Amino acid sequence: MHRSDAPLANVMSGAFFRLALTPTVPAQDLPPTMTSPSVDEQLALIERGADELLRRDELAARLAEGRPLRIKAGFDPTAPDLHLGHTVLLNKMRQFQDFGHEVTFLIGDFTGRIGDPSGRNATRPPLDDEQIRANADTYREQVFRVLDPERTRVRFNSEWFGSMSAVDLIRLASRQTLARMLERDDFSRRYAENRPIALHEFMYPLVQGYDSVALEADVELGGTDQKFNLLMGRELQKAEGLAPQVVLTLPLLEGLDGVQKMSKSLGNYVGVHDAPEEMFGKLMSIPDHIMWRYFDLLSLKGNAAIARLREGVESGDNPRDAKYALAFEIVERFHDRAAAEGAKGAFIARFSRGVLPENLEPVLLAVESDGKALANVLVEAGLTSGTSDSHRMVKAGAVRVDGERVSDGRVLLPPGTDAVVQVGKRRVARIVLASHASG
Repeated sequence: MHRSDAPLANVMSGAFFRLALTPTVPAQDLPPTMTSPSVDEQLALIERGADELLRRDELAARLAEGRPLRIKAGFDPTAPDLHLGHTVLLNKMRQFQDFGHEVTFLIGDFTGRIGDPSGRNATRPPLDDEQIRANADTYREQVFRVLDPERTRVRFNSEWFGSMSAVDLIRLASRQTLARMLERDDFSRRYAENRPIALHEFMYPLVQGYDSVALEADVELGGTDQKFNLLMGRELQKAEGLAPQVVLTLPLLEGLDGVQKMSKSLGNYVGVHDAPEEMFGKLMSIPDHIMWRYFDLLSLKGNAAIARLREGVESGDNPRDAKYALAFEIVERFHDRAAAEGAKGAFIARFSRGVLPENLEPVLLAVESDGKALANVLVEAGLTSGTSDSHRMVKAGAVRVDGERVSDGRVLLPPGTDAVVQVGKRRVARIVLASHASG
């Protein structure tokens, strides 16, 4: 087994797998003992928002030992830009950090060359060296907006796989059978539908599982679609004589529409790099019913603090005030406190007090006597590329008229309308509709 605590630059061997990425602040060893909340208090926060905690009894027993647990989550460098849905795992890792546990942010530069088949109906193209290097380099700046760099170990799984021989990989493959691999939903579905499954795809769960052997992980976190791979880590650890890891799966975060998962392609996302005012405004637009799920999965507030907010809303407080708290926390995390205060002030000025953005010239559009559909107004004002784009943005909850979210692109705006219309990011216009008769 390979478990090195040497500086990252020293453990990266072989030019083929070498990447220029190190933590902003060098990772430091955690103290051998820690002062932390009780086991029950830790479990309550760890389980908040989780989909499944497999072997809770084992986790409770390890927490009771009072030692820092080794927490692992792997990320393939498949995309350079993160949105809040990607940070759900990072938030849970940060909670473990705040309890004093040892967190490893594992970059799958080796597994990225295989291509994660999880949840896919076709073979996923592997990444090349240049893509991996470029994508991984962006993670440094983004992930440490959530994780504490002084308490985070950044590792690459090419550290152990880069030096493995073909014989070693064949021995790893011998740990499982084809029948076991076909138990995975995506593999079995593709097999039943006569869709191709490349042999190298069966290696992915084994390689991810062996990462847990190399890191001697106590707990591994992953999305619900990763459950098979996470359990594979338990099996391989048992085969190596190690205590099997506890598995914690987390759900996919719904987007701003409160229905579909957060996705850039659907336009219902909050990007880590969004400007403060844009980020704040997007979070204020989420439906009330999804707000508490965002608190559970994105907030670093304690359970008691969130419970107080929820009790206040249930007792008659305006849900807007709870959203203010959520949006402020997220903007402060990814920018700073001054940016969060400015974004909140701008939001209140624009939408609560009805103040228009400065220097917003009116866009005059002709309209028939019975009005004009919002989807067409958006196109003519240059806010969308076409009516299909208009309906997509409306469906994603990204269109507002005078601060109010609109749910139907077919709604008619009557002659005489003078309104501020926003679409998605920073697309905003003051729309004035004049009838042909007056024009």
